Amino acid sequence: MNSTGEKTLWSLSSLQAGKTNYQSKETRYIKLKRLDDLEQLLKVRRGPENGQPLFVRLIKQMLALDANQRITPSEVLKHPFFNTGLSRSAPCTDMNSTGGENLVSFLGEGGFGVVTRCRNTKNNQIVAIKVNKSDPEILQQAKQEIFILEQLQRLDPDRCNIVEWNGYFLDGERICLNFELLDQSLWDYIGGWNNQGLPIRELRPILHQIANALFHLGSVGIVHADLKPANIMVVNRHESPIKVKLIDFGLACNTSAVITGDRVGTVGYCAPEVMLGIPYDEAIDMWALGLVAVELATGVPLYPGEDDYDVLKFIIETQGQLPDHLLESGLYTDCYFIEDNYYEQHWTFKTEEQFQYETNYQSKETRYIKLKRLDDLEQLLKVRRGPENETGPPGIMGKTIKPNKRRCDSDVHRLVGIYVSI
Repeated sequence: MNSTGEKTLWSLSSLQAGKTNYQSKETRYIKLKRLDDLEQLLKVRRGPENGQPLFVRLIKQMLALDANQRITPSEVLKHPFFNTGLSRSAPCTDMNSTGGENLVSFLGEGGFGVVTRCRNTKNNQIVAIKVNKSDPEILQQAKQEIFILEQLQRLDPDRCNIVEWNGYFLDGERICLNFELLDQSLWDYIGGWNNQGLPIRELRPILHQIANALFHLGSVGIVHADLKPANIMVVNRHESPIKVKLIDFGLACNTSAVITGDRVGTVGYCAPEVMLGIPYDEAIDMWALGLVAVELATGVPLYPGEDDYDVLKFIIETQGQLPDHLLESGLYTDCYFIEDNYYEQHWTFKTEEQFQYETNYQSKETRYIKLKRLDDLEQLLKVRRGPENETGPPGIMGKTIKPNKRRCDSDVHRLVGIYVSI
């Protein structure tokens, strides 16, 4: 009888090499007693087939236009998206420096200055030194970062997914911050997947760890205010699961010290309340995390505008306009909207022509993907990756990505005192 209970008239004969001269071989990678068992196999290997819908639901909660309705880090950590396929074990990195570093190479640069890779002459450990410019404004920002980093020393950097800080020293008028050395930025890591986006299996633990970092920042009352892929570092790209840490607290501040109207963050990752001068809090980091999550999944930014006007236009086209009660509280609302009390919606977004006439800025279409609504993200992921595609490009985990060569000020080579170049 077969698996359905019906009588069978034929039976498979045992293959003997004497009759056919062929020796049967067992070449199966998996053995199923019946095809129905395939469902259970997939659940065991990849988790229930609900990753993409749950992911999109989480994104919508992160990108709620009203910050009061946005999901919190603690709620993210309990979200059903993380109930399956998440390994909670990750390797720890412990890199302590006691001072005395030799300059080895440059890692990157920004508006603040440069980051160098150095060797500790006392214990031969490799660390990262953030050398801030001597510009008065940069110096003040560096002092603020030290103030925040001192508060973060209450947290375990490995358990909280925050970069480990080992103190600072002065090089003339420049402030140099000493950090553990990490592998590469999340921005570079995404590029290693040829900007095609990461499968759910890869992005789930990354997203969980960043949410964990934000949860612990919130526990000590700190807003990061500049969350983006470039400020999230991969500890070691060759380890699995990938471990990440949050870096760059140059714009971070205490929640109690937030000043409404202060322009913080990076264009394309700022929450609407920041762009419009609406009172804000740590919910701006959750908005940025939502955008980072979309970028992890698709490989490209969702709202890559060059100006806040473009970003707001993209948001409105995908998610709709902010409620009037929020626009009415914005210090900069009238820069982008026209008030019209004759209609049910009291604020109308300015046309590109109106905005150009007032500011001389020509709006640009810079999006890689256009979504009419956030729900369309699920279909986009299915088209680009297939339903719940949990595997990446062959060999990508072992791929070495060469860092870009960067030009730096020649005088940075002379890290004075015990920090000397080699």
